[in-house]
Formats: sequence, C-alpha cells, structure tokens
Amino acid sequence: MLASDLSGEGDVIQVVSRAFDVLRCFEGHEARLGNLEISNRCGLPRSTVSRLTHTLTRMGQLVYLPRDQKYRIGPSAVAMSTSMMRGLQLRNLIRQRLQDVADQLPGTVGFVIPDRFHLVYLEFGRAANALGLHETTGSRISMASTAAGHAHTAALDVEIGDALLAEMEREDPEAAKLLRPRLEDNRRFLREHGYVVACGLWSPHINGLAVPLWSPQYQTYVVVTIGLLSAMYDESRLHREVAQPMLELSNAVGSLLAGAEGDIFSKALERKPVPVSPKKNNKIARTEETNDLEARTRRARSPRGVRARDGRR
Repeated sequence: MLASDLSGEGDVIQVVSRAFDVLRCFEGHEARLGNLEISNRCGLPRSTVSRLTHTLTRMGQLVYLPRDQKYRIGPSAVAMSTSMMRGLQLRNLIRQRLQDVADQLPGTVGFVIPDRFHLVYLEFGRAANALGLHETTGSRISMASTAAGHAHTAALDVEIGDALLAEMEREDPEAAKLLRPRLEDNRRFLREHGYVVACGLWSPHINGLAVPLWSPQYQTYVVVTIGLLSAMYDESRLHREVAQPMLELSNAVGSLLAGAEGDIFSKALERKPVPVSPKKNNKIARTEETNDLEARTRRARSPRGVRARDGRR
C-alpha cells in the first residue's frame, strides 16, 4: 500500500495491491503455501487467490509444486530481489554498526523498514548470548506489538499515522487495539527523548527500544531497534543503559544513509567513522539533509498533499 493511499488518495489498482498481498504471505524462500493458507493469511476470497496465484505462476513470481499442491517463491521474484542487492555495500556497513552495539548489549539489534502493518529486517546483529531472540534478515515483525513499530508510527506525520491506524482498525482490529492507546504517548516521548520503548507487548519475556530515522533512499522512516530479555533489562534499565548506545547507532546509520544517497549501488562506498552523539542527545536522529527536507515539509500544504514520502515531523 502506498502512503498516498493512506492519506486519502484512493487511486490504488486493487489487483496489483492484492498480488503483492499474496507475495507477502511467503515469508522466506522456502515457504510453501496452498491457496487456502494464502486466503487465510491475506484475507482474500479463495477464488481471488486462485486467479492471482495462477497469474503470478505464469509470470515466474511463484512456482507450483504439484506433489504438495502448494506454491513457493519463484525464480523471477528471487532474481528481482537479488539484482537489487547486488553490489550494495550500504547493508554491509549498517550490519557492522548493528553488530558493534550487539557486542555491547546481550540482544538482537535490527535495521527494519515498514511494509504495511509489519516491518521487515534488512539487517541485524546479534550478541552471542542473546536468548529467545531469533530475528534475521527477512524476518517480519508486527507494527502494533513491537518497539520498532511504535517508533515508526510515532515518527510519521499525524495525518499519515492516524490514517495508517484507521486502515489497521479495518483490516487487523486486534493489532490496532494494541497500538491506538499508546500512539499519543509514543509521539510525546519520541519528541522529548528521540526513542520509544515497548515492554512485554510482543512477548512477556522481551523488552524493546527503537529509534526512527529518515531514509532518503526509501523516503520514509526506517528504524534501528533492539530486543532484550525482560528479566535482565526492565524499562528503567532500558532508559539508563540502552537508550544512549541506540541513539548513537541511529546517528551512525543516518549518516550512512545520507552519504549513500545517489550511489547506493556503488562498490566504492567506504566505511565512515561512527559519529558519537552528545550524552544528552534527545532528538530524533537526522542529518543536515533530512533537516533541510523537514524544513520544506513543514511549509503550509493541503491535507491531500501529505504523502508518506514526505510524511515527516
């Protein structure tokens, strides 16, 4: 779903949107799903799913497995994603930064991007002693029940965030019940401190802290996030010991994103030193470029002109 659709511009071509809903059901290259399973996952009629899977198979986006009577991701989808990643040095640099933090804190540190009501791990770093935390590249997590999701929605312009929540209430009301009562507090805390925490929502054993930052490449807020065992890191310890390293990480990743714009696919991109933020840094991580973009987006505009690509505070 495009962010402009969330702002009220209903120009979505439904069959295209539904085709992507079907592809989102396949979490991982090895996933095998039948039409009934796909229908249950994406909430579409089985007859609609049948037509979509047939078309996607003809296009090579899916492969039909006659013995199992199921589908899996096809060669065209794999080739398309592989070509996007070829020569991309930015992810390697981000992974190194994530691992630097994971070496200090016993958790899983992730760099995630939004995908409708979920977020997807693009990269991660994990401590050797991280227990009960198994996210990896490509993992999808709920926007409503994770610190990363709460940070992303809190960072969006109010119009965009409220529209996303309204859409979630129509399509996933249980998830919306988790997010709605916390959204205003998350927005306020993010403005004051630059990060968001969520304790025990995804799992009673996991507490999380996340920092949103603007991505020139994706034209939306991406998030750096960490999950830690709640038995070791209660909420007060998150604020005391985890917030500052994560704010510094967001500054480092933000600098990489800004520096890589225009040459994301360049193999000559070099690792840059990690900038260390001041001890009392309580701002959302931004670069000079994003501040300039923000200044432009704050100018007067009609509500219909607000899009997720400029839906920023």
